[in-house]
Order: sequence, then structure tokens, then C-alpha cells
Amino acid sequence: MHYRTQDGHGLKHNPFKAIVAPRPIGWISSRDAAGRDNLAPYSFFNGVADSPPMIMFSVTGRKIGRGPEVKDSLSNIRETGVFAVNIVSWELKDAMNLTSGGYGHEEDEFALAGLEKADCVEIDCARVAAAPATLECRLWKEVSLPKASEDTDNAVILGSVVATHIDESLLTDGIFDLEKFHPVARCGYKDYAVVRELFQMTRPGGGDAPNLR
Repeated sequence: MHYRTQDGHGLKHNPFKAIVAPRPIGWISSRDAAGRDNLAPYSFFNGVADSPPMIMFSVTGRKIGRGPEVKDSLSNIRETGVFAVNIVSWELKDAMNLTSGGYGHEEDEFALAGLEKADCVEIDCARVAAAPATLECRLWKEVSLPKASEDTDNAVILGSVVATHIDESLLTDGIFDLEKFHPVARCGYKDYAVVRELFQMTRPGGGDAPNLR
């Protein structure tokens, strides 16, 4: 089949998120100017550069006031200019899912999900203590995207990674070992995926240096 976006897909559910899959989950922790913490997962997330390290995630939600439909992550980052990206392991999948609900601004998702907080080092923000890794980020740029209506936000957040936390038990011969903690990814519909097996390939020309920078 083929369809033009403006005409619609005609299927029971939109296939877009299943086509662009799997997607790593950016479990974003942020703190507002009054010191209130927020934690929420975003599946339109990825690294965009490694030297210097940069990440992106996108946010869509109502932009007026505070409440379940307003993305507190975006409001907080606009206020403070910092946030942290926590990596989701298999063991943390249920806690991550719980924090995806539409809660009021006064709700602390760390407490709601029973997650221990740890302090970031370079920025004023909490992080998930049990996360396999956390990236401390400063806002580099917010890019506005086309949006469905004037009362919504649709934006890409680009962040500079200023510090990194890694659970040392997950290092194997100096390599961050995904098979030790099984990262969770988002697919389409209600589907998720988990990394349980890795395979390696060598780029044309031989050698592994380009892959292991």
C-alpha cells in the first residue's frame, strides 16, 4: 500500500511509530525553578553527535498553564536550562511506564514510582539512582516543529552532554555491556522491545577503530 500523509493511512492504527522502530527511550528528569522534580519518558530520543556528545528528544503537548496535558519536562527545561537523560533497563521498565502517566505539576514521579534519587554533579537536577547510565545535559537549543494547533507545543530539545554516570558493574573490559542490563526500546502501538542479543559487523576497509571511538 501507499498513502499520502495529507490523505491519511486508512488503517485501524497509525503505522508511523511502528515503522520508525525500535526507538531508545530518553527517561528525562528535570527540576523547575522552585525545586520540584519531574520524571517522564520520551521515545523520540537519540544521540545526534559524539564529539562533542549531543542528544535530542522531542516533546508534544498542550502549552497553556500546568496540568496533565502540559509537558512539565519542557516547562522545566525552559526555566532552568538543564535536564538529565536516564537509560531504561529491563528491571526499570515498569517504573518507567508508571512515570509516563499524565500527572499534575505537583506530582513527583520519582516518589510515585518508588525510585531513589541521586544528585547530578554538574547541573541542578535529580537522576534515577538505579539507571544503568545517566547523561547530564545543558539545553543547547530548542527547535519549534509544525504543530496541530496553536495551543500546543511541538518542539525538539537539543542538549549538550556535560557529564556521564555509568554503573561500573555494567562495564566489561572497558565496554558498556548492554547484555548485562538489557535496555528497553519503544516500538509502535503498545509494543516495546528489549536488547538481549548483540552481533558485530566490521565496516568496509577493515579495522574496528571507527566503531570504537
